[in-house]
Amino acid sequence: MIKFVFLAATFLGTISVNTDHRLSNNPLLQPTRMQQKHASQNMDNTLTPAEKKAGCTLLFDGTSLNGWRMYKDNPSGNWVAEEGTLHCLGNKGEKGGKPGNLITDDQFENFDLSADWKLTPQGNSGILYMVTEQYNQPYLSGPEYQILDDKNFPEKIESWQMTGANYAMNPPTSIPTKPIGEWNHTRIVVNKGHVQHWLNGVKVVEYDLWTDQWKKNKANGKWKDAEGYGMSKTGHICLQDHGSEIWFKNLKIKKL
Repeated sequence: MIKFVFLAATFLGTISVNTDHRLSNNPLLQPTRMQQKHASQNMDNTLTPAEKKAGCTLLFDGTSLNGWRMYKDNPSGNWVAEEGTLHCLGNKGEKGGKPGNLITDDQFENFDLSADWKLTPQGNSGILYMVTEQYNQPYLSGPEYQILDDKNFPEKIESWQMTGANYAMNPPTSIPTKPIGEWNHTRIVVNKGHVQHWLNGVKVVEYDLWTDQWKKNKANGKWKDAEGYGMSKTGHICLQDHGSEIWFKNLKIKKL
C-alpha cells in the first residue's frame, strides 16, 4: 500500500512537472511582440525609484510638448508627441517642410542628460546644449551632439560630422551606433566646463570648454566667425530639426 501511494505520488508529480513545462513553453501563453512592445512603452518616459532619489527629472512626459517650445518661438508644426515619443516630422511636416528647432523652457548649466533616439535612413539631426536665443540659429551658441546616418548619408562627411561628435570640433573615438530604425542611447554630461558624449554606453568624446585647446579648435574651424559659439555657461537643451524624421523618448536630466 505504501509502495502504491509512493508510485502514484511520483507519477502525479511527473505529470505536474511536465504540464508546467508544456505550459511555460506554450506559444499561445507567451506574450506577443505587440504585448512586449506595449510593456516596454509603459516603462518609457518614467523615472525609476533610483533615478528619483538621485534627483533626475523628466524633460518629456510621453504625451505632450509641455516643457518645450520652438526656438525663438518661430512657428512650426514639425514636432508632435505621439506613441510615447517626441517625433520630428522633418520634410513630412508642414507644407514646404518648414524646419523648427525645439528647445526646453528651462535652462541648464551643469547637468547629466540622457535620451533615446532613432533616425530615419540618410537622416541628420542633433542635440544641442547651453543654447541661447541670441542668434538666428541655435548652433551659433550651443555645442551639438551630432546624430547622423553615418553609413548611408548621401553626402561626403568628415569625422567631426559622425554620430556622437561634438559637431565641427571633436570627432568621436568610435561609432557604436545601432542599425537605422533601432533605438540608440545618448548621454551628455556637462560639469564646470568638462564635457562628455556617450553613445550606447561608450564614451566617444571628452573635452573641456574655454581652454586654450578649445579656443584653438574654434579659431581654426567652422566656428571661427561665430563669436557666441560655446560661450554661454548656461542655456537650453535643443532638439534639432534638420529636415529628417527622428524620434526621441526617455529624455531625462539631472542637475549637477
